[in-house]
Amino acid sequence: MSPSLPASMTAIEIKEFGGPDQLQPTHRPLPRPKENEVLIKVAYAGVNRPDVIQRQGLYPPPPGESDIPGLEVSGTVVEIGPDSSPLHIGDRVCALVGGGGYAEYCLAPARQCLPIPEGFSMEQAAALPETFFTVWSNVFDRCQLKSGETFLVHGGTSGIGTTAIQLAKAFGAKVITTAGSPEKCDACLALGADLAINYRSEDFVEKSKAFTDKKGVDVLLDMVGGDYIQKDISALAADGRLCFIAFLGGPQTTVNFMPVMLKRLTITGSTLRARSGDFKSDVAEKLKQQVWPLLETGKVTPVLYKILPLVQAAEAHKLMESSQHVGKIMLKVAD
Repeated sequence: MSPSLPASMTAIEIKEFGGPDQLQPTHRPLPRPKENEVLIKVAYAGVNRPDVIQRQGLYPPPPGESDIPGLEVSGTVVEIGPDSSPLHIGDRVCALVGGGGYAEYCLAPARQCLPIPEGFSMEQAAALPETFFTVWSNVFDRCQLKSGETFLVHGGTSGIGTTAIQLAKAFGAKVITTAGSPEKCDACLALGADLAINYRSEDFVEKSKAFTDKKGVDVLLDMVGGDYIQKDISALAADGRLCFIAFLGGPQTTVNFMPVMLKRLTITGSTLRARSGDFKSDVAEKLKQQVWPLLETGKVTPVLYKILPLVQAAEAHKLMESSQHVGKIMLKVAD
């Protein structure tokens, strides 16, 4: 270990599974990078819905990953494990990690580190990995959204939603989204959505059918589940693709599958955290080649809602659970 590195660090741990107040500052030994890993001095960490679910005891980290929450960070490489080239000490990166982000230092697989986009601040960069990896792998790789197709994403003002709206629009799709208030609908339209539906007062199936001249949408990204599942199926066009990435409304419901057969629908879903390093590295390379240029030209940009200090992680989780936010909630760890 470099003599300039401390032996321990401040981190946020889950004392017991439960509410936000179970997130407490603690001291942990400094982690050491193994083969193909780097140690990052964290500047900012993103707060994501999976962190909340982990805190509740419903989303354990994969074997071998840190029990400290946090799936994305930005910062500076300060130590390199064996065979972790082409990264170098001093490189400014953002990274998708399997855990450990709510800390002063975080291990990251070298191939899941991406350069800070030109012109981006550290706080902007930390908002990229989790949502951009998720949207790209599901919307573009798994569901093969194409230019000219119509795309619907639920929760348009979430981190996933704000990312999906912009990326789908940037690649030539027509974009529909749902949100829970007129103000949030306006925010979605400002990001490029062609239609924003207030799910509290409007039927997204009727609205999306009207928008598409009764055809329906080609790709639908859902993190709600529950009683939305049947509605999602109804909203899809022939040969439509439905992808689940979470079930905030529950994973179970009663479904009539006849439309799936009659419309030749594809229903799929995925989680990102447990996927292999090779899979994540492949997504990282695609983002670097196809999305980073859009970030650097300003065509796509992360939406930041609020930045809180690391020791206020509990407040960040309370804010996320309130669903008041539009975009990403971040933790500031260091300058």
